[in-house]
Amino acid sequence: MTDMMGERFDDVGECVEAAMRRVGQRIVLAIPLGMGKPIAFVNELYRRVARDPSADLTILTALSLNRPAGKTDLDKRLVGPMAERIWGDYPDLEYLKAAREKRLPPNIRIREFFVQAGVWLNVESTQQEYLSSNYSHVVRDAIAMGVNMLAQSVSARGLGQREQLSLSGNPDLTLDLLDYFESQAAKGAAVVTVGSINRRMPFMLGGAALDRPRFNMLLDHERYEHDPFCIPNAPIGDVEHALGLNAASLVRDGGTLQLGIGELGEAIVYALQLRQQRNDVFRHVLGMTGVADRFANLISDIGGFGTLDRGLFANTEMFVDGFLELYRSGILSRRVYPHAALQRLLDDSVITEKPTVETLVALSRAGIPLIDSREFAALERCGLFAAGTTHDGKYTLITPAGSRIEADLTDEATRARIATECLSRRLDGGHVLHGGFMLGPRAFYSALRNLPEADRVAFNMTSVRWTNEPGGPDHELKVAQRRHARFINTTMMVTGLGAAVSDALESGQVVSGVGGQFNFVSQAHALPDARSILLVRSTRTSSGKVSSNIVWNYGHTTVPRHMRDIVVTEYGIAVLRGLTDRDCVAALLAVTDSRFQEDLLNDAKRAGKIEASYQIPEAHRRNLPATISRALNPLRKEGFFSTFPFGCDYTAEELVLQKALAKVSASGAPLASALSKLLPSRTSPDDPVIRRYLERLGFDTPKDRQEKALQQAIATAVAEVLNAS
Repeated sequence: MTDMMGERFDDVGECVEAAMRRVGQRIVLAIPLGMGKPIAFVNELYRRVARDPSADLTILTALSLNRPAGKTDLDKRLVGPMAERIWGDYPDLEYLKAAREKRLPPNIRIREFFVQAGVWLNVESTQQEYLSSNYSHVVRDAIAMGVNMLAQSVSARGLGQREQLSLSGNPDLTLDLLDYFESQAAKGAAVVTVGSINRRMPFMLGGAALDRPRFNMLLDHERYEHDPFCIPNAPIGDVEHALGLNAASLVRDGGTLQLGIGELGEAIVYALQLRQQRNDVFRHVLGMTGVADRFANLISDIGGFGTLDRGLFANTEMFVDGFLELYRSGILSRRVYPHAALQRLLDDSVITEKPTVETLVALSRAGIPLIDSREFAALERCGLFAAGTTHDGKYTLITPAGSRIEADLTDEATRARIATECLSRRLDGGHVLHGGFMLGPRAFYSALRNLPEADRVAFNMTSVRWTNEPGGPDHELKVAQRRHARFINTTMMVTGLGAAVSDALESGQVVSGVGGQFNFVSQAHALPDARSILLVRSTRTSSGKVSSNIVWNYGHTTVPRHMRDIVVTEYGIAVLRGLTDRDCVAALLAVTDSRFQEDLLNDAKRAGKIEASYQIPEAHRRNLPATISRALNPLRKEGFFSTFPFGCDYTAEELVLQKALAKVSASGAPLASALSKLLPSRTSPDDPVIRRYLERLGFDTPKDRQEKALQQAIATAVAEVLNAS
């Protein structure tokens, strides 16, 4: 194996000191988003710059995450005991704590292109330093910013000369940055790359597996290893399940899928499994919600009601645990190969994955009469040839036995010899997933760490320049691999003319970030037979008030109206691509919550975007939560549509307490207000069922009158949650 040794350090202080000597006092550090941050290295670098005013540090990253600690005393009582169980020994990022507490030193800036949703609205440094950039453009922007240091957690396996390194869950930007750093170093520039080995990270293959030394320095000691940050599965309610069902009906068998993290992605995975494994239930529930009848033609044209027998391929910036679920259930089974002509022949069922003389005939007819050295290399990567077959660099194959065969696929006798002496028994090197980065629950990482090698090779972790962009020299291959692509993302709001609001408020305050959403929307318009599907919950509730998420206009958009395609709510499907503004309004009205349809219609009429005489068809006037509940509730009793279909990291007790504490705090800031609304029911804290919940929070023996009142409020809220379940 290739020696992966850079300059090794077993002490983080020495490693940071050496890295700083290379680049000097002005540091522009790039670290991965999510789980790949080398926390010990970054924290030590942060501390050194913070105490040295002559140094200057800019950190370019995204999705910086610390273990939840809780804001209030109640939150901390709930979160504390479960944090160690769920997040293990994952350490905090010191710069993130400083930013949250608004105490970043003036010589340190944190520039993120995607932040944890909704958490940083009122933190000025985060809002001011936010970098609005498409995911696939971040490397370009980092270079313009003068990036001179790259650091990342890497996974390792093997020892000594047999050691292998992997970028694990974050080759997304690092692969391209490593290329840039190598080119800069060759010019004599002061740059440095640092890998921090964390053997608890999953070892991923494809582009993530490094085949040569890429890091100048390696920090390697077990005290710097830790559990990767995990995202517990979120509960899936009626709205999410309905959205998942509607989206799953738009997926084409034999096609390509992209998903994001969270309950909506998991709901789609559940619905796809239902479509495959219990197709009768899938069809029945879509009939009960009315979607099957109201949108039957759209579903037939774009997706389908049938099973997914040909399987799906995933091309996604984010490898979420749902894709592993789809792989386990046999749905993520369409393999793609690095050869456009071969890929088209496979997908058109002209050939199979077992090479025969007919494979050679098909390749000849597809425009490959001769196998030159370039074609040989490409077909060899697909596993077409038996081990030991080589090429002379011109037009001759050399068999494993040493015989020479002219590589002419137009000649019948030659094809027969090649088939007999050179072809493998089965194609190899195909992937079921191309992904840029990963995040998920603890069980997801554990499953990836324990994957058999035969399964591990099916997942290609690579650059977002590959996953998110359809163009470039490999455009033909991407088109062939991404057949019938369905790029499914989530948005916060949609306007009446089809623009999407996904990353910020109309004030300009950033909620999360653009990330790769616009990449995939534009990719859906660039690829043949691809579609962009944006999921939006039709309503939201704030301070007890319900509002529509389909609004006439909004002062900020992420996806402009001219890029509109498909919008899905829990009530149905609005296909907007190629529609006039008038027809776009009508399509969105059909999937708007019926409590808000007339308001939206009147706004459109006032703007002259739909005729004054237009009336919403009767079939679309039953878009109400009760419609969804009536469809799902009977099936819930049979075991379908559970809240946590893929498992839960929280205990049953913690789930009850989460809901109960939300009730206590929902009535407003003053504690007295919360107590006055909850106290009248007077649930006894001494009730044995209730008491164990109080013990979990440390409220079984209140210390004073205020704690006694709070104990009563919590007891009442717990009782309400238990009675409602």
